[in-house]
Amino acid sequence: MGEFFGTDGIRGRANQYPLTAEMAVRIGRAIGIVYGDANGGPPIIIGRDTRRSGQMLESAVAAGICSTGTNVLLARVIPTPGVAFLTRHQGAAAGVVISASHNPFEDNGIKLFNQQGVKLSEREEAQIEHLLREEIAASPSEEGDGPVGAIQLIKGARQGYLSFLRHALPSEFSLVGMKIVLDCANGAASAVAPMLFEMLGADLTLLHHEPNGTNINHQCGSEHPDALRRKVLETGSDVGLAFDGDGDRLIAVDESGTLLTGDQLLAIGARFLHRRGQLWNDVIVSTVMSNIGLKEALRSIGIRHVSCDVGDRHVMEKMVDCEAALGGEDSGHIIYKAYHSTGDGLLSALKLVETMQDDQRPLSEMAKFMTVYPQVLVNVPVVEKPALISIETIRLAIHEAEQKLGKRGRVLVRYSGTQSICRVMVEAPTQAVAEDGAHNIAVAIADAIGE
Repeated sequence: MGEFFGTDGIRGRANQYPLTAEMAVRIGRAIGIVYGDANGGPPIIIGRDTRRSGQMLESAVAAGICSTGTNVLLARVIPTPGVAFLTRHQGAAAGVVISASHNPFEDNGIKLFNQQGVKLSEREEAQIEHLLREEIAASPSEEGDGPVGAIQLIKGARQGYLSFLRHALPSEFSLVGMKIVLDCANGAASAVAPMLFEMLGADLTLLHHEPNGTNINHQCGSEHPDALRRKVLETGSDVGLAFDGDGDRLIAVDESGTLLTGDQLLAIGARFLHRRGQLWNDVIVSTVMSNIGLKEALRSIGIRHVSCDVGDRHVMEKMVDCEAALGGEDSGHIIYKAYHSTGDGLLSALKLVETMQDDQRPLSEMAKFMTVYPQVLVNVPVVEKPALISIETIRLAIHEAEQKLGKRGRVLVRYSGTQSICRVMVEAPTQAVAEDGAHNIAVAIADAIGE
């Protein structure tokens, strides 16, 4: 991570550095310099979610891009993966999303896709960071009048994205007779998800689909599924589906009101593709934070599991390396690479309901394919970050926990990349064993380097 870019773009409190209007213009200029073309080349696309600050930042970034002579196409409110699709479909030079994903409305962010609709690599982000620290991105050239880009709306942006999603399903596919609850998080999915599932004939109940600029993610969506669970039980629905603010995550609730983890959705999707011969190389990718139960479930049917660092960008990079068709995170970012270049909550939802129809069993039964091991996460504030293996008491506490677990659990201890915290994660066959192991390691860390 750099000075401006975190794990998923530039993010912070809207109207505070670095997400002020002035900085957004500079960021737009840097994007235009790196990806733009002042000679009538491909435009840069901008989309946003429903936050009140979105229009301010959209206008500022667009102005910055136009000041480099590059044209801008506005998609307005659309899910993040919709911008990735439009970037590829329109032959754009890059795609920009104004969103802070699952964060509260006071926050916002700027994240980017390259021409292939893939999130920027660290090397590409470094180019923009370099320009942001240089005068070239701070103000227009003083050498004389330069070309100025134009701003236009994309006609039919949402309809094009909906058509793209619909083509991920068989032409005869229908949801007639299936009862579904959708929680749109009062975010970008509100603009397209209801139309998509109504088009497919679902018996639909909608939650949190009326954004007002300040209610995005507020006690709703993928981060807060309680209302979804209640509504699924109240309506006797077959499944509940919830998205986050920018529509790139999915969580699901089965017909009994039980929440499924992102790892369970990955397991269900992997078995479906494997059964159809569509799981390339019989491998899937997920992060080091995935539950050990995922690996065990996959192994039971001959699927190899490959781990990577946290972040859907790292998932995609590893998928390319492994030539994998499926990858994702326990948070609900899932990538179906045969269809898209990034995680897409709506696409993941479509593939889940397709799998349910193919399996002809309740989702609760399908979820039993994977046993979810109890997982305990403890954050320990620290005053320094020495190599953990260099501190004997910590090393011994980790070794002791691992010895007790054997192959029926795992321990992951790592420092936070953005905070003075050491994260301790223990998975075990029982909650008590996981809590005991995490507690002992956390105490050792606190005694050695804690605040």
